[in-house]
Amino acid sequence: MSVAASRLDEPLGKVLGMRTAGGLGRLGLETVEDLLRHYPRRYGSPGEMTEIGRLVPGEHVTVMAQVRTAQVRTMRSRGGAMLEAVVTDGRDTLQLTFFAKRAGVLRMHESKLVPGRAGLFTGTVGEYRGRRQLTHPDYIIVGVDAADQDEAMLEASRPIPIYPAAASVPTWRIGRSVRTVLDPLVEEDVPDPVPEEIRKERGLPTLLEALRAVHVPDDPEDWRRGRDRMRFEEALVLQTALARRRAAREALAAVPRPRAGGRLVDALDARLPFPLTGSQREVGATIAQDLAAATPMLRLLQGDVGAGKTVVALRAMLQVVDAGGQAALLAPTEVLAAQHLRTLEQLLGPLGHGGMLGGADTATRVALLTGSQGSKARRVALAEAASGAAGIVVGTHALLSEGVQFADLGLVVVDEQHRFGVEQRDALRARGAHPPHMLVMTATPIPRTVAMTVFGDLETSLLTEKPAHRAEIATHVVPADNEAWLARAWARVREEVDQGRRVYVVCPRIDADDAPEEADALAGAPESDAGGALELDDGAGEAPKAPLASVSETAVMLGERPELAGVRIGVMHGRLAPESKDAAMAAFASGEAPVLVSTTVIEVGVDVPDATMMVVLDAERFGISQLHQLRGRVGRGSLPSVCLLVSRAEEGTVGKERLDALAATTDGFELAEKDLELRREGDVLGAAQSGGRNSLRLLRVVRDAALIDEARAVARRIVDADPELHEAPALAAAIDSWLGEDREEFLERG
Repeated sequence: MSVAASRLDEPLGKVLGMRTAGGLGRLGLETVEDLLRHYPRRYGSPGEMTEIGRLVPGEHVTVMAQVRTAQVRTMRSRGGAMLEAVVTDGRDTLQLTFFAKRAGVLRMHESKLVPGRAGLFTGTVGEYRGRRQLTHPDYIIVGVDAADQDEAMLEASRPIPIYPAAASVPTWRIGRSVRTVLDPLVEEDVPDPVPEEIRKERGLPTLLEALRAVHVPDDPEDWRRGRDRMRFEEALVLQTALARRRAAREALAAVPRPRAGGRLVDALDARLPFPLTGSQREVGATIAQDLAAATPMLRLLQGDVGAGKTVVALRAMLQVVDAGGQAALLAPTEVLAAQHLRTLEQLLGPLGHGGMLGGADTATRVALLTGSQGSKARRVALAEAASGAAGIVVGTHALLSEGVQFADLGLVVVDEQHRFGVEQRDALRARGAHPPHMLVMTATPIPRTVAMTVFGDLETSLLTEKPAHRAEIATHVVPADNEAWLARAWARVREEVDQGRRVYVVCPRIDADDAPEEADALAGAPESDAGGALELDDGAGEAPKAPLASVSETAVMLGERPELAGVRIGVMHGRLAPESKDAAMAAFASGEAPVLVSTTVIEVGVDVPDATMMVVLDAERFGISQLHQLRGRVGRGSLPSVCLLVSRAEEGTVGKERLDALAATTDGFELAEKDLELRREGDVLGAAQSGGRNSLRLLRVVRDAALIDEARAVARRIVDADPELHEAPALAAAIDSWLGEDREEFLERG
């Protein structure tokens, strides 16, 4: 049977009936394959009782317990009948309650709830007169709810699959539905994404065998074997998709941009006020070699905060300019684009004033193109890009618009690349007759396990050293309810200001009535610094005990603090007009307003060397990587710096552990590993976990790192031999179904 005609695609309504299918649809299960890929979250057995003592009122639960008593009685006060049963796990008891208009309706339950029998009971935990109870629970009695005695014996001895369920669709009903669709299937009905040769090589069961092992295991070893096969399948599908993307890129022809001695790159190196680190030289040499090749470069440049990625990127851009091409630097926000322009102009000096008075003989020009530019400035920038006069064009999403033309685009540098989708970057890559080389930068360190999974089709370079001139940053956690400590923090802010330094104060909201996650995203347009939106509490689970700090209220509060009398307080957030943002940053950098109260729009790239202190309010509401990025805005010069994390997180919570990790180290790679450790399992792949109809369910990046590595090698072998997957149609179909084009963005996300 062809892949297209697979019985796995049949709608559940056709197989199970509309009533049952309707309930399963509420769990997002629409087809036979959806249901079969709805794997048990754990397994129970008749000999293992759930701990009833741990049940919490309001929870929807499934418990394994033994019936102790069951009795039907008439209710005189309200009429009708009630069945009360008591079940136990051997230590604690749970009451089951059923109501009906007539006692006869309840006899069916009474006949099944015989003392001594074990069963699975599903419902929402309630309390009545101090006792925990389930009202009208769904249940299945082990050894009774089976067709015959032999089957009952088998069912009683098997591990019992316990599925992710809902109040309207209990686990036992899901299990019965699974058996209804699974039992009639034969091998021809179930196309297997894992090619037969690979299955035999690794000793794997077929997909149908694995589904039966997972859903109807004879013993624990059975379901473990099936689950392991499913994990490999998921890894193989993901890695084959990445391998195909990589092969497609390598088949394209780019214009080689070899290094030319004695020109802009050498001139820049000669004028840099600091020596390049060994890491910068090593990575730079690798990129230079990539640019000289006829295959388009697609390289991920990772560097911790302050590792000097901008200089590495500038040297790459100048190599392309030296070779007769142009480079585009794409930034996610206007604040960051303007910052990049200033940084490049400062680094280049006369080398960036091509054709102007005072420009060097070999100089080029740097143009800025953003959506909020005036028409005159925009016309000039467009003309310089189209004519080639501007060797480097810095911009936001405006660079992607159809009206922007380049004379010879040879390199695209994407900063903070997780904020751009695949389509946006492809729009730039498709600008010329030949695709440009691409350098993707991220300041959020990515552990190797994540990088090889999510960035499997990118070459990766790491900047592992920090320039010698960078200052150390001391980080401390300050309890928000300790008024004496807070007063000392604001006094310390005044001390920094009095020494001619700058201080950031970061808040999770713009205004008091904003929801924190809406703060900077409210401006809405692509260039409104939506990237500054809060990376909210990724698993801490603590509810704030007081309203979260806002920029507007905090600026007023600081203006009234006696410690800061006479100090001008600036504000910065994503709703400000571009000219207001520029004015706020200029006033901050110059010292006119030496304290800047801001949201996270300053998280990435903003470079003020005199900024030596940061105070983050409600710090427990931010993720590790975001706090690390924020902290990186200080310590950018040679002056010692400090970061205070003001928090209400209590000891023993994930939020407090996260902040303690920040205070303990400034190593971004160490923090990234800690972040993985603290996150709930399944968060790491981000969009991959909630992608298509059959998104990844069992694969875990950290736990399954070795398996992913193995799958990557197998995938490359498959694609090398059969780039279009003609010999593996089921694998190709799985890629399209799980990771279709509209859901592949996660393949290039950070």
